[in-house]
Amino acid sequence: MFGEDPSCLSLFFLLLLLFLIQIIFGKSSGPEFVQEIYTAVTYHNKSPDFYEEVKIKLPAKLTEKHHLLFTFYHISCQPKQVGCIETLLGYSWLPVLLNDRLQTGPYCLPVALDKLPFNYSMHSPEKVPPQSPPIKWVEGHKGVFNVEVQGVSSAHTQDNHLEKFFTLCHSLESQVTFPIRVMEQKITEGALEHELKLSIICLNSSRLEPLVLFLHLVLEKLFQLAVQPMLIAGQTANFSQFAFESVGAIVNSLHNSKDLSKDHHGRNCLLASYVYYVFRLPEVQRDIAKLAGSTNLPESRYYTFGRTTAVSVGSRLFQSRVMSCSNPDIAVSQDEEVKSIMSSRGTDRNCSRMSYYSETSSDLPSPRPSNKKHFHEELALQMVVSTGMVRESVFKYAWFFFELLVKSMAQYLHNMDKQDTLRRSRFSDRFKDDITTIVNVVTSEIAALLVKQQKESEQAEKINISLAFFLYDLLSLMDRGFVFNLIKHYCNQLSNKLNVLPTLISMRLEFLRILCSHEHYLNLNLFFMTSSSSPTSPSPSLSSQNSSSCSSFQDQKIASMFDLSADYRQQHFLTGLLFTELAAALDTEAEGISKVQRKAVSAIHSLLSTHDLDKRCLKPEVKVKIAALYLPLVGIILDALPQLYDFTVSDGRSGKGRTGNPDEEQESANPINQSVALAIAGNQFNLLRTSGSSLTSLPYKQYNTLSPDTTRHLLICFLWIMKNADQNLIQKWITDLPPMQLNRILDLLFICVSCFEYKGKQSSDKVSTQVLQKSRDVKARLEEALLRGEGARGEMMKRCSTPVGNDRFPGLSENLRWRKEQTHWRQANERLDKTKAELDQEALISGNLATEANLIILDMQENIIQATSAADCKDSLLGGVLKVLVNSLSCDQSTTYLTHCFATLRALIVKFGDLLFEEEVEQCADLCQRVLQHCSSSIDGTRIQACATLYLLMRYSFSCISNFARVKMQVTMSLASLVGKSSDFNEEYLRRSLRTILAYAEEDVDMQPTLFPNQVEELLCNLNSILSDTVKMREFQEDPEMLMDLMYRIAKGYQTSPDLRLTWLQNMAEKHAKKKCYTEAAMCLVHAAALVAEYLSMLEDHSYLPVGSVSFQNISSNVLEESAVSDDILSPDEDGMCSGRYFSESGLVGLLEQAAELFSTGGLYETVNEVYKIVIPILEAHRDFRKLTSTHSKLQKAFDSIINKGQKRMFGTYFRVGFYGSRFGDLDEKEFVYKEPAITKLPEISHRLEGFYGQCFGEETVEVIKDSTPVDKIKLDPNKAYIQITFVEPFFDEYEMKDRVTYFEKNFNLRRFMYTTPFTLDGRPRGDLSEQYKRKTILTTMHAFPYVKTRINVIQKEEFVLSPIEVAIEDMQKKTLELAVATSQEPPDAKMLQMVLQGSVGATVNQGPLEVAQVFLAEIPADPKLYRHHNKLRLCFKEFIMRCGEAVEKNKRLITADQREYQQELKKNYNKLKENLRPMIERKIPELYKPLVKVRNTSRDSFRSSSFRKYEAPSPQST
Repeated sequence: MFGEDPSCLSLFFLLLLLFLIQIIFGKSSGPEFVQEIYTAVTYHNKSPDFYEEVKIKLPAKLTEKHHLLFTFYHISCQPKQVGCIETLLGYSWLPVLLNDRLQTGPYCLPVALDKLPFNYSMHSPEKVPPQSPPIKWVEGHKGVFNVEVQGVSSAHTQDNHLEKFFTLCHSLESQVTFPIRVMEQKITEGALEHELKLSIICLNSSRLEPLVLFLHLVLEKLFQLAVQPMLIAGQTANFSQFAFESVGAIVNSLHNSKDLSKDHHGRNCLLASYVYYVFRLPEVQRDIAKLAGSTNLPESRYYTFGRTTAVSVGSRLFQSRVMSCSNPDIAVSQDEEVKSIMSSRGTDRNCSRMSYYSETSSDLPSPRPSNKKHFHEELALQMVVSTGMVRESVFKYAWFFFELLVKSMAQYLHNMDKQDTLRRSRFSDRFKDDITTIVNVVTSEIAALLVKQQKESEQAEKINISLAFFLYDLLSLMDRGFVFNLIKHYCNQLSNKLNVLPTLISMRLEFLRILCSHEHYLNLNLFFMTSSSSPTSPSPSLSSQNSSSCSSFQDQKIASMFDLSADYRQQHFLTGLLFTELAAALDTEAEGISKVQRKAVSAIHSLLSTHDLDKRCLKPEVKVKIAALYLPLVGIILDALPQLYDFTVSDGRSGKGRTGNPDEEQESANPINQSVALAIAGNQFNLLRTSGSSLTSLPYKQYNTLSPDTTRHLLICFLWIMKNADQNLIQKWITDLPPMQLNRILDLLFICVSCFEYKGKQSSDKVSTQVLQKSRDVKARLEEALLRGEGARGEMMKRCSTPVGNDRFPGLSENLRWRKEQTHWRQANERLDKTKAELDQEALISGNLATEANLIILDMQENIIQATSAADCKDSLLGGVLKVLVNSLSCDQSTTYLTHCFATLRALIVKFGDLLFEEEVEQCADLCQRVLQHCSSSIDGTRIQACATLYLLMRYSFSCISNFARVKMQVTMSLASLVGKSSDFNEEYLRRSLRTILAYAEEDVDMQPTLFPNQVEELLCNLNSILSDTVKMREFQEDPEMLMDLMYRIAKGYQTSPDLRLTWLQNMAEKHAKKKCYTEAAMCLVHAAALVAEYLSMLEDHSYLPVGSVSFQNISSNVLEESAVSDDILSPDEDGMCSGRYFSESGLVGLLEQAAELFSTGGLYETVNEVYKIVIPILEAHRDFRKLTSTHSKLQKAFDSIINKGQKRMFGTYFRVGFYGSRFGDLDEKEFVYKEPAITKLPEISHRLEGFYGQCFGEETVEVIKDSTPVDKIKLDPNKAYIQITFVEPFFDEYEMKDRVTYFEKNFNLRRFMYTTPFTLDGRPRGDLSEQYKRKTILTTMHAFPYVKTRINVIQKEEFVLSPIEVAIEDMQKKTLELAVATSQEPPDAKMLQMVLQGSVGATVNQGPLEVAQVFLAEIPADPKLYRHHNKLRLCFKEFIMRCGEAVEKNKRLITADQREYQQELKKNYNKLKENLRPMIERKIPELYKPLVKVRNTSRDSFRSSSFRKYEAPSPQST
């Protein structure tokens, strides 16, 4: 605010209100309200500016006399003796109201110098009428004082459009005299209707802020105008259409405003709050006031006084009350879709309802409640007949109009006291028709939007949700049969207009999910069974007689209750629709269907969760009825069995000893396929899909697999139904099921067991440590990125450098920067950022769920056993039941469940003992291992139960066949497998269990007369011996080589027990696979296959089968050790011998196929061919062309790999390792050849072995011998442990090199290795050329590499000593060979050629070959024994210099122009070397070239009769 007055130096002004009202806010140091306020003084300024802001609290009721008074003073700066310091200059004022509007904005006011006249506030300063005497003004009545007023009011709109609208509405509500003033405009009564319509249309043009402030009033007036016509100037004015269009425009503008908040559904919060808190039905005036000289007619609140008579006014007003609220002149909607919908109605209703309601029999008909217009009816009508942009806005923001409809309907029922009225008669038929039309049109709009772009699809989803909530509310207000028909029409109409199944099912699922969340959902679906408990049907359209009584229900076929039949869908409407959508989603193959399937399952899962938490459903009898409602879901789940995620495949169990460490899980991931890995060595205990045909043999159609979460939710629903359903009903249903369906149920239970396995509690300390470490790592990476300038560019470069098709990390080939939800760190953070209380709660819930789920599964199995005990199919079902039980025992279970599970197992053994031991041999073997595993439990109760079960298993096995050799073998194999695989079993507890079983046998009185106690004692002795081996294995758990030696020794000890040997070969293969020694793992499989082939050849005589282990010689010569002993000692027909499932042709093929895969992984592609040479005849004999196709395809890949990779493959690196010292025990003075991964350096293996044995014996005790000279044990410290490590290379004789042509052949089937040791005669390792000797040591191993172990004993050692000249010959031959290879290489490699050439003739190194020649060729040796070595070295140099010349010429053809000088230098060095070597190369030893006999000169054909013989120098005695 500022002021301006050129006539004074300093001034201030005073603000006053008339009558000095205390409404001016005071300063902080004074009272809250004051009567006046002063500005600061501006010194010596003719045009002062004032920046004070004055806040005034306006009275609630303002009149035209309220004004602001400004008084101006001059302040004297000089003190005066007489008079006041303040000198009055003048006055100005500003009326607060003008034409009933608040005066706001900037003003420039004139200043009066004289005292103001009386009633001055009635006029503005600019328009003061002439006074007597006249008022003096500053500068001739010019505006000199500028002031700005801002209004903050909830009573004054401060918007022209709103002001005009409210003023005109007020003129209708009050008795006003026309013409009326609206701002600067005068409106007559005749123009009132037009101006009101215009103001309604312009409401949307109002500013957003005042529109928001007065939104509730605006909507209230519009709804009032919409529901009741006005009588203006004797004519009925109808504003319904204009009011509705204005509401639509306002709703649209509020939603489009970015300044207003929206909820998570995209709804405007202001409108939602209005509907919820503010909206009330507009009141229709019922009484007509008595006018002078008129009859007693009710007076309307909405009419104006014109020149018409009161009787005419009242008559027309009354007529307007029974007329339509819509404009009779509105044409029928031109929308073709709406026209077609409306034309399909009954013939008793005209196309336009306006003309219908205007039809009256007389001017004053008797008023009837049925003819009175109601807001919900008018709103529905306007939604039906709307067109253009209004119709678009109505559909786009349908939620608002639906909410208005619902609330107005509810208030209507309350006001009219119709809550107890029959639902069918609560609303008129015309209103129901309008609702039907609205639903049909909205459904069509949804379908039309879904076929458009993505943005429109999102809009369609919002409209679909709004429609669902609308029908959801209608279920509480209207006839439910009518609403069900609307739902039915919606589903049918959407199906007819949409062809994309995922989108269609998704929309209908979202629609049904909302409807099914209704609080009376169960009653709407007629979940009750007995007629006595059934209330009146909520759906007249669905006849109540469909809810059959309990007695009639029992007469129905039980199996039909589990089917989604037409009767079920009619009786249980909403549930039937939901199940139909679920079945359709599961039965569909389309892109994006997985999200739809997840949504469908989640909807049902949420419903069951709601029922379970609902206090109304806590009674068991109620839950039985609810479960009966969901019985068809069981049939749907069984049909979808192949689509369920198989949790058993991902588990890959090897017993209970699994940790929660993801790194360990990844490390222990077995590359061997589970179904064949268990066939590695006859392990029948770990097969997760026993028989493999339980699922695949059924005629299932193949679909996409559901996600783990979706499957888990679906299985929870299944178990909930099975738990709460009537158990008698379940048993009757199971009794009527065919065996195939029962097997499906068992397969489903099998998956359930693995799905709800207890995963264990994650340690909170570990979590906090991981979180802390993670934050540190992130900080370190961030600092490194900042320092190195990394960032988005660096990430982009990394992505560009990442090869396409990275199988291990598929996400790396995508733009992970914008897909953070797929990165590992995000998931880890979300998992780790949990408190200890949250982790404990999750663990508690997980444990309780696992126990509850498994108990339900156990109850189901007992129902199946009881229902089928007398049936013919019990033979086939027993295996399925045992499979589920064994799977549950392999999972982590609670002691509560294990107690019940073992009780069930014992009952099963007693009841079906004969079938168990004769037919279910494989299942019995699995059972033995799982029970034995629990015998090592640390929990006493579990151990006692397991011991009792295992003893009962032995006892009934002996009782059935009087000899439990088979069970004895299975128990022994189980323990062997358990020892080899499981690392967490407790040996002490297992020994206690064995003693307990022995006590059972000794105290069993009934079995004492038999041989059973002795056989049990014999079995337990064998088990204890296995445990002793286990102790040794535990000692060397960290020494992989020693551990494999011990396992090999144990397997060797089972040479007469093929089943156990097979088991230990399996254990060895798994250990190798964990270490990524794929070749050794494959060799274990080959040995296992050879063992199987050996015994198959004794059982069967087929030409296509391999003839024992001899047929495997081409794969490995070591396989011959698998040759079986003679038949008179061991026969495969003996009971319990070779009883494993792998002693069959299919088992043999499986082992060999897996071996081929491992060979291929290890890079031994040539061996793959040899393996398939054995497999192919078997497949051809069985006519298995599918597998033959796959086999030949794998062979092609193997051969392609040989061609493409060739010598680029890297095989193992070999080292000789010797152990010296008493601390090593059995290893003392033993030497081994170790096979290490390719490119392993000597320091690597040295560091590994030194570190390991340093931990065992102490770092100061272990010492590594650095050289490879022979070790003199006398010189060693007896208190220390010495390790000598030497690099060795494969060694071949010359005759072997003829057969070992390829790179693979030179690295396969290796038994001889060589290493060299340089030395001098005086003990030094290095010396001059003339003193340098070399010792070659050739080692022979017991077996050929590769083998089932990575280290093999050395059984033979040969040594050769090379003299200095022989060392020189070997070096020169090596150099010559390098030159020859580099020269003949195709395509030529210029860099490699130049590097070899530089090392041969370069100026810096040429004295190397030259020095060798000068040392050994300068003079002829005195010792005749060295003549031949001298001559051989001379010939080597001759070939060397020739190869150098060829290399120089070859390089000349390869060089570029910039390398000519380099070539000239090479040529110069070569010529120099050649000249230096020429005398020595040409000098020959005469004695070597003398004729063998003296030749006579006269004889020209002397050679014709001469014979060649070796020339020998004459002995010294002869001279």
